Order: sequence, then C-alpha cells, then structure tokens
Amino acid sequence: MITATTDRLRHLRLSAMADAYLAQQQDPTRAALGFDERLSMLVDAEHLFRDNRALARRLKEAKFRMPHACLEDVECSPRRGLDRALVRQLGTCRWVTEQHNVLLTGATGVGKTYLACALGIQACRQGHRAIYRRLPRLFEELTLAHADGSYTTLLARLARVDVLVLDDWGLAAMTDRHRHDLLEMLDDRDGTRSTLITSQLPRERWHDYLGDPTVADAILDRLVHRAHPVALTGPSRRKDPPAKKPVDN
Repeated sequence: MITATTDRLRHLRLSAMADAYLAQQQDPTRAALGFDERLSMLVDAEHLFRDNRALARRLKEAKFRMPHACLEDVECSPRRGLDRALVRQLGTCRWVTEQHNVLLTGATGVGKTYLACALGIQACRQGHRAIYRRLPRLFEELTLAHADGSYTTLLARLARVDVLVLDDWGLAAMTDRHRHDLLEMLDDRDGTRSTLITSQLPRERWHDYLGDPTVADAILDRLVHRAHPVALTGPSRRKDPPAKKPVDN
C-alpha cells in the first residue's frame, strides 16, 4: 500500500510529499502523531519544495551579478550614508508592490551593485520576478534585437518583470538609438513595474548624460517622480573591506 500511495503521489507530481510520506513511514516517532498533524507535515513539505523551486527559477532568470548578495550583510552606517531603517523599509519590497523605483548613486566601489543585487534577490524571495543587466550590455542586446527582428519580443519581456535592475548607468556613451530604446523600456514600465538603477553619476548630472533635452526630460520623468534615492558615500570597499562581513561592492 505504501508503494502504491507513493507512486500515485509522484504521478500527481507531488514528489516532495511522496518523499516526506516515505520518511514518515521510516520514522517510528511519527506513529504517535495524529492524522491531521501528519497530513499537515506532508502538505508543508510539498509547499516548501515548490516555493524553493520557484525561487530558484526566478533567481536563474534574473542573472544577478552577485547571486549571494544578502540584505542582512549590508553594512549600514553614517559613513556610508546608509540608514538601517531605510534598508529595512526597502527590504519589505513595498516599493515593488507600489511600482516605485530605487536610484542608487555613489563613487565606484562603495557597494551599489551589492545593494542592488541584495534588493533584487529580496524581491525574488517575496515572489517577484527580476532581471539584472549592466546598461552597456543591455544596449548591446537591444542592438542585436533590432538586427534580428526580436526587438519587440525583448521589450515585452523587460516590461513584464516586476524589478528591472540597470547597473552602471552612465558608463556607456549615449546615442540616439540608446535614448530611444531607454525611453521605450521605461515608458512600458512607468507606473506598472519597478526599476532599480545604480550609477556613479550624481542624479543632477543624469540630464546632461542623456544628451537630448526633450528625451532626457521624458526619461527622467518616468524615473525620478516615484523613486527612492539612495546616495552611498565613503571609501571604496574593494580597498578597505569590513573585517568580518562579506564585501558588498
């Protein structure tokens, strides 16, 4: 009967429940538990398995540059311009559910990418989909998409994800096509999805970086009006990592 039950569970694609059922049969201490308790444990095992599998899929799709980044390991201090209450608030991912943006600025090495990845991973843990791209690399993808006819498909994919992380904003030289592509991406997401940006450029220099005043106004209008700006300060953490914590650069 045990074999028949596990076979049926696997046929129903309840493999984690089947494994937990077998474990119960091999553990004599579980015999003292009531039916409801044992059933609850089986359901919990299947639920946890599916949650973990879905999280693994979301993280694989996101392709974070720092896949092990964690908000708990982010150092918050006045020297960094990073407040623990702010990090805790962003960690709730309310900014994602409310379709707000996050703008991280600061000099190279201060921890922008680590914090961006940590926030993106936290969003994935809470059931949101994310995609991480360095902006120069994304421009290359869009150029190829123009050439092979997949441009509309790529834009649609970027529009669907709950969190789009654009790292290294301001490093790539901006062309007319780049401005157009960026405006198309952000227009699709405006008020419906969240975008997280990291940049070495202070926000007051973004308009000049974008070049064309009219397009720059349109792009920044879609970014900054519903945004949480975070300006990181302090020395490069690549040169002076904290003593007992992972380097969040």
